[in-house]
Amino acid sequence: MNVILSVKPKYVKKIITREKQYEFRKSIFKDKNVKKVYIYSSAPEKEIIGSFDIGEVIEDHPNNLWRSLWNVSGVSKQDFFTYFTNKQKGFAIEIKKLNLFDNPIDPHEVISDFHPPQSFSYLKQTI
Repeated sequence: MNVILSVKPKYVKKIITREKQYEFRKSIFKDKNVKKVYIYSSAPEKEIIGSFDIGEVIEDHPNNLWRSLWNVSGVSKQDFFTYFTNKQKGFAIEIKKLNLFDNPIDPHEVISDFHPPQSFSYLKQTI
């Protein structure tokens, strides 16, 4: 099983440069068999730019996530804590084996009935 994650373009750039080695989420996929994540760069790009394998997944209080991962987070402290406002737990997904596509993919061409996910959506197929 695979997932497609919506990521803001400014963070996609930081994933590409490896400044961002973890993707942070308020909730995570319930299916523990997810191994590959496709990166959907949200508006204005609106394209799938590549994929990565999931390394470790850390579930913890946002304060603890920031304390241990700030230097590989690729986000400012203010943006991080704004995102996690009033949350008692968060998730950090390690980005392993980043695979950037030579040509970004229009998701409408490879996923029938594609709708940009709010956070993520499951994919049964490989892109």
